[in-house]
Amino acid sequence: MDLDLLNMFVIAGGTLAIPILAFVASFLLWPSALIRIYYWYWRRALGMQVRYANYDDYQFCYSYRGRPGYRPSILMLHGFSAHKDMWLSIVKFLPKNLHLICVDMPGHEGTTRSDLDDYSISGQAKRIHQFVECIKLNKKPFHLVGTSMGGNVAGVYAAMYPEDICSLTLICPAGLPSTTDSKFIKQLRELQESKRIDRIPLIPSTPEEMAEMLKLCSYVRFKVPQQILQGLVDVRIPHNEFYRKLFLEIVDEKSRHSLHENMSKIKAPTQVIWGKQDQVLDVSGASVLAGAIPDCHVYILENCGHSVVVERPRKTANLILEFLALLHSIDNNKKQA
Repeated sequence: MDLDLLNMFVIAGGTLAIPILAFVASFLLWPSALIRIYYWYWRRALGMQVRYANYDDYQFCYSYRGRPGYRPSILMLHGFSAHKDMWLSIVKFLPKNLHLICVDMPGHEGTTRSDLDDYSISGQAKRIHQFVECIKLNKKPFHLVGTSMGGNVAGVYAAMYPEDICSLTLICPAGLPSTTDSKFIKQLRELQESKRIDRIPLIPSTPEEMAEMLKLCSYVRFKVPQQILQGLVDVRIPHNEFYRKLFLEIVDEKSRHSLHENMSKIKAPTQVIWGKQDQVLDVSGASVLAGAIPDCHVYILENCGHSVVVERPRKTANLILEFLALLHSIDNNKKQA
């Protein structure tokens, strides 16, 4: 074989080997770094750009795609201990010409975390209103989406700032009393009785606890490699103290039933999406909302747990789009009448 040709193969092989070895090393030694790279790549592939907005000395981190247009902008509020990138699975199935904003909730990811901040549900709703004003999102009424804790905040926001909202989607929202205790609520009661409340099922600190949390939140059983479980835990551990403080704040008497206390004040057309097999927040909450909000459309997803956004992203995206199209059609009919 020609020496130059041999050298070319060696160089090409070495060039390919370096990223492969880097990937393997990251997977085995720094799985958390691999997870961060994964989200960065996914954001980039979907055209989501990360930006920061400041309200006095408070910083909000958010990602967005598109520009305001004739259709309402969509603001998405994630759940407890998550971050803005949890919405990427749904963003994938939404039109690129829609104006989407995914914000890190107070104290989460790139948004300011302060011991002096009010992390009650109403306190978080006020912070989100500051964010909305910062980016001038309320120049025109927008569609608000929230899941779990974010759903609680979204519902309270719609009650507190009705002029900002044209419509609302609540996905397995917290903040409602339930006639049936979920598996999660039963676990909390058992921990409280045994005085082991520090071991909150939604705040894992080992790969085994992470696997149990995934089982609790999902009806679909995802096969997650041990290294990825370790990476997910590594990403969360530095924030677990904050998550404990936040959790105790949102289950406190002041916030526990915030959505229930405010749901009669919600005037915007509302969509409720819930996983029928939700083990964190019982699906009976959907009927509570349907009975209190005049224009409420309820969708119960079969074979789906609490993590609706992850388990059924395409279906969820389609339901949101169908709901917005329905409201647009009703609005046009009113104008023509």
